[in-house]
Amino acid sequence: MNKQNIENQKSLLEIRHSKFDTRNSSFEIIPAIDIIDGKCVRLTQGDYSQKTIYNENPLEVAQEFESIGITRLHLVDLDGAKLGKVVNYKVLEKIASKTNLSIDFGGGIKTDDDIETVFNYGADLATIGSIAVKNNELFFSWLKKYGAEKIFLGADVKNEKIAVGGWLETTNVSIYDFIDENLKEGVKHVFCTDISKDGLLQGPSIDLYKNMMTKFPQLNLTASGGVSHLNDLHELKNIGCSGAIVGKAIYEGRITMNELRSAIEDLRI
Repeated sequence: MNKQNIENQKSLLEIRHSKFDTRNSSFEIIPAIDIIDGKCVRLTQGDYSQKTIYNENPLEVAQEFESIGITRLHLVDLDGAKLGKVVNYKVLEKIASKTNLSIDFGGGIKTDDDIETVFNYGADLATIGSIAVKNNELFFSWLKKYGAEKIFLGADVKNEKIAVGGWLETTNVSIYDFIDENLKEGVKHVFCTDISKDGLLQGPSIDLYKNMMTKFPQLNLTASGGVSHLNDLHELKNIGCSGAIVGKAIYEGRITMNELRSAIEDLRI
């Protein structure tokens, strides 16, 4: 093979690598809609007593996101997370049937019936957190049955330890051990929320995410919690995150819908 052919072959490999490495090519903004009693709310640091209602109709919120170019939605059933069973599946159904958004849905998925319900009512991905900690055999069976592309593993963290049950219970499981175990089982998509940052609009846990990317450079990591302005999103992209879940910064007007519209394209480049 001559030098020119070697260079051409090298270029093709670089293109293929770039295509599949989302950290090199794109960054996805994923707005969050948290649901309690069928309404769009936000909690502060996962505290159910610190609840703010932003809209009585989550579908309106979802449609507004879609209208500015958002393609992905993070839908959280906070009632389900607290009760340990899926509750707000009708909200999922309504948004899935009346928008073209790709929806990841979580909160209360504990049984085979729960995850089947979530997919039947329109979710593209099932967001799994507590079960992956408390019953990893069941979680791994779902991973095998539905495939890694249908599972969004949630790693909720407090002081680098995993929290479960709608953040009401902190375990002794290290975030790094948790990620390592699940990557070995074939998990591809992970989002990590630092509870100490969530809802405070004080910036995301950059150091935590840097550590995760250093230990697991192959990780497709979505950041969650603490995003307060557009610069946070650019910084998260720069350290290797593939996306960010954004909630309160949007609802409180720290990031306007016009800014969000512009950022969508800027961060995909």
